[in-house]
Amino acid sequence: MVNTSLDFICIKKRYRLFSGRMINSSLRPNTYPKKLRSSKTVLLAKEVYDFLVKNNYSFEKKISSLEFFDKIIDKKLQEPLSDRYKKELKSLSDKLRKQLAFKGEISLDYLDSIPLRYNNNTSYNTIRRYLNVLVNYLYENNFPIERSKLKSRKQEETLHKPIEDVKELLTKVKAFNEDLYLCCLFTYGCLLRPHQEIRLLKWEDFTSDLSHIRLSGNQVKSKRNRIVPVSSKIRETLKRKEGHLNIFTGLKQPYGRSYFIQLWRRFKRLNPEVDKKITLYSFRHSGAIEIFKRTGSITKLQKAMGHSSMTVSLTYLRGLEVSELQQEDMPMV
Repeated sequence: MVNTSLDFICIKKRYRLFSGRMINSSLRPNTYPKKLRSSKTVLLAKEVYDFLVKNNYSFEKKISSLEFFDKIIDKKLQEPLSDRYKKELKSLSDKLRKQLAFKGEISLDYLDSIPLRYNNNTSYNTIRRYLNVLVNYLYENNFPIERSKLKSRKQEETLHKPIEDVKELLTKVKAFNEDLYLCCLFTYGCLLRPHQEIRLLKWEDFTSDLSHIRLSGNQVKSKRNRIVPVSSKIRETLKRKEGHLNIFTGLKQPYGRSYFIQLWRRFKRLNPEVDKKITLYSFRHSGAIEIFKRTGSITKLQKAMGHSSMTVSLTYLRGLEVSELQQEDMPMV
């Protein structure tokens, strides 16, 4: 028995269809009696033609703007981002998606309205920065969206007061909590950031003799690989375990992001004599000053702190009341 088919050429490509499967149609002419197959094939031809006209002469399903948006955002959130960074992007993308679903587009006025809700300059700049990351990524992936031209606002610089007597403060911290003590040691002695880089440390991040910490780009803020020396003082406090375990929990999973924040708050409440302006990051800033005093090299300081730019390292020193510095003043290694 000879089967009927629909033969045609579309955009220089030949097609031969026996059913409407390619257009999600249930029509199958060859399942009908022979005398009806010709008319059913004509009907199939009309369905295929109508589908192609509506779909820009393509058999590929044209995805909706919402589906396109979701596809791009999902791709962005699959990148190796910190939990906090990913959470902020997800929250903003949800707002954009609701606007797209409601209005059919994401207008420039709506984009600008999001950071403009914040009177605080720091909050405004933070939301603006996260929003620009999303919008730029959507734009670069051919999503129809206009990029905001809002400028950043000048904000008061947050300074972490350097510690006058690091050894004395570390003694108090050690008496309070061993985990917090180790965190402060790493923050001061290795210049690592407490809430992400230190909290997530695993034994496999250390060399076999514990003399160095090796962090890949997805583990650090600058996104650059870092190799950090570990002092003998810190090594004395370490008791190596299986490589895949977190150094604080002894498990695969680390403590939550607020773990050291809460410990530090409790420590400060129990030790009211500690200056209110002293934070966990004060250990890192104090370590930065110590390195610069010892080496006189901004290049070494930049490398030790994992800064992507020497300008950031200079800002640290200026903000911490070290004498005014310019990049050209710095000794080069």
